[in-house]
Amino acid sequence: MIPVPVSEKIKELLGKETDILRSASIGGGCINNAMKIETSAGIFFLKWNDAKRYPKMFEAEAKGLTLLKKINAIGIPEVLGAEKAGNYSFIVLEFIEAAPRVRNFWQNFGSSLAGLHSNSSELFGLPYDNYIGSLQQSNFQKKIWMEFFIEGRLEKQIALAKNSGAIDSATVQQFNRLYNKLPEIIPEEKPSLIHGDLWNGNFMTGADGKAWLIDPAVYYGHREMDLAMTKLFGGFSTDFYESYNETFPLQKGFNNRVDIHNLYPLLVHVNLFGGGYLHEVKNILSRF
Repeated sequence: MIPVPVSEKIKELLGKETDILRSASIGGGCINNAMKIETSAGIFFLKWNDAKRYPKMFEAEAKGLTLLKKINAIGIPEVLGAEKAGNYSFIVLEFIEAAPRVRNFWQNFGSSLAGLHSNSSELFGLPYDNYIGSLQQSNFQKKIWMEFFIEGRLEKQIALAKNSGAIDSATVQQFNRLYNKLPEIIPEEKPSLIHGDLWNGNFMTGADGKAWLIDPAVYYGHREMDLAMTKLFGGFSTDFYESYNETFPLQKGFNNRVDIHNLYPLLVHVNLFGGGYLHEVKNILSRF
C-alpha cells in the first residue's frame, strides 16, 4: 500500500488530475519498498522508505541516473522526481518494460558501456556523496585515482568494519602493506563516468531488447572498477568483454587486477552481510 502522503505527492509530480489506478509490489529489493504503479498518466516505477533511514538516498540516485542518461550511451530510466512526503522519501522512475534480448545483446552492452566510460572529468569522485546499497558512499574529489581508491573507497569501508568488529587488525595491516604496491599494479587512467555497482542484478533488458542500467552508485572513477564488478558474481558473457575491449581497449593485465578492484565491493558486503566475504578479502590480500 502506497502511503497517503506519497500518493498525494506523486499526483503533484505527474499532474493534479492524475489518478493512481493500480499498484503492485515488485520483489528483488532488500532496502526499499518497490512498486509498479499504473496511473492515468502512464506506468511508472516507485521506491519509497522512511525519510530518516537513508537521508538523501533518492535525491542522490536521481542525480546519478540523470547524469548517466544525459550521456545517451546506454538505456537509463528517466527520473520523474525524487521528493519527500511527510515522513517518507521516494523516487518515481520510468517503468522498464521487459522484452526478449536482441541477438547481439552482449556485444551491444559491451560497446554501450564503453561509450559511457569514454565520458571523462578532470577529477575522480563527484561534487556530492551517494550510496552503494544501503551504505553511504563518499565521493570527495581527487586528481589521483590511487588516493581516491585508498582514502575514499577502501579506508572508508575498513573504518566501518573496524567499528563493528567485522575486521581484524592483521587484515588491516595487510591492507596497509598493499597500499604501497598499488601504484605498480593499477595503471593510471583518466576519470571515467561509471555505474559504480555493476553486477548482474543492476541491469535489465528493456523493451528495445537491450541492456538498461538501474540502481547506480555513480562517480567518476577508474573504469576497470565497473568491469571488475561484472565478474564478481558470476560474470557476463565473453562477448560483452570482447566488444568492450574493441570499442575502448583496456590496458594489458586487466584480469590480474580484477581482484584488487573488487576489494571495495567485497568490503561493502563485509559491512552489510559479514560472514564469508571477509574470507574472500583475506584470500585476495594473501596473493599480493
